[in-house]
Amino acid sequence: MSKIRKALKAVSLIIRKPVLLNRILQDPDTWKEYVNQKYSLGHGLRVIDPADITGKNYSERLPVFTFLDGGSLVTDIALLKSLAGTIPGCKYFEIGTWRGESAINVAESAEEVYTMNLSAAEMRDLGLSEEYISQQAFFSQLNKSIHHIRANSQKFDYLSLGKKFDLIFVDGSHHYEDVRQDTRNIFRYLVHDESVVVWHDYARTPEEVRFEVLAGILDGLPREFHKFLYHAGHTKSAIFIKNEFPFNELKNPVKPDYFYSVEIKRHAVEKGQN
Repeated sequence: MSKIRKALKAVSLIIRKPVLLNRILQDPDTWKEYVNQKYSLGHGLRVIDPADITGKNYSERLPVFTFLDGGSLVTDIALLKSLAGTIPGCKYFEIGTWRGESAINVAESAEEVYTMNLSAAEMRDLGLSEEYISQQAFFSQLNKSIHHIRANSQKFDYLSLGKKFDLIFVDGSHHYEDVRQDTRNIFRYLVHDESVVVWHDYARTPEEVRFEVLAGILDGLPREFHKFLYHAGHTKSAIFIKNEFPFNELKNPVKPDYFYSVEIKRHAVEKGQN
């Protein structure tokens, strides 16, 4: 049996029985076939210009950025901060703190910032190193107004928060089932009629879709909301926003319609920090 026939057979099986999704070969082509057959999105989401989303010249200053592994692109965090700045009294919630770069940057524009990450005990149970655990919230804990929640996003009682959020960033586990469940929880408990939701690592690069994540988003989101899904150009993020925008189909390589100017300044971390 050819590789293509095997992939198509897998797609047929997982559409009928989604529980098989985490047991199939971790082959990006299989996820792409799944998304294309079920949703006709083999090229990924429509790509929109972040400047069209924020309605301004899209100029942002990020006070904290490390350029280290596991973080977001400059453009991803600039998108979040810019979105927060367009929402009066913005209430921001994110899943996945890591070093806290997104939270501490968004806190400059948002009125309230909540960030959720696994507890140290849960991370130890997963076999993560003490060095890794020690770097959680490295920057965001410096801002005492940021609310840090130590919990598993799949099991957390969101009703205990007693509020909805204007801007939500999903950057936890990027496996299909986790993305699907995080998406379901967010739209069940945290979203109001005008909420904006951003998923990080929807793309491996701004030019290459990560179809396992896209599958989780699409399967976790009510179908009537799919028409409000986009790929924010020059980022690795998908975005849900209830509006219509000019768009392009994703091509690889991308011929740029715009570019960014970047100025960087190095700062030393104070001794004794964390």
